[in-house]
Amino acid sequence: MPTAITTLRTTLATTLANAGVWSTFAYPPSSPIANSVVVMPDDPYLVPNNQTRSSIQPFARFKIMILVPQLDNQGNLNTIETFAVAVYTKLAAAAYTLNISGFSAPSTLELATGNLLTIDCAIEVLTDWS
Repeated sequence: MPTAITTLRTTLATTLANAGVWSTFAYPPSSPIANSVVVMPDDPYLVPNNQTRSSIQPFARFKIMILVPQLDNQGNLNTIETFAVAVYTKLAAAAYTLNISGFSAPSTLELATGNLLTIDCAIEVLTDWS
């Protein structure tokens, strides 16, 4: 049975947790931090499969963002690739009915506390109207 929309972000964050390796957030944090994975709504967020029947399950769309410190090109890419593989593996092993898109090219997120390297992927999860 699909997870309810109202608890899905938290459930996804729990699935993606990797204690001691990265911090996981079920929402965009006010200050992004290095070595973190963030679950955030994508656009469109909720996609009904039939416009006239609320009993048909919708898709919830999310972006999964991975953030690592921007140290040097080789170190950054190695770490972000390792994290991307781990995120993909965790999602693929979960009991969700989902589609996973490809990962974006790495980009720099400039912050006052220092730059982070980031990539993301979009996922669609079959969910329930509750």
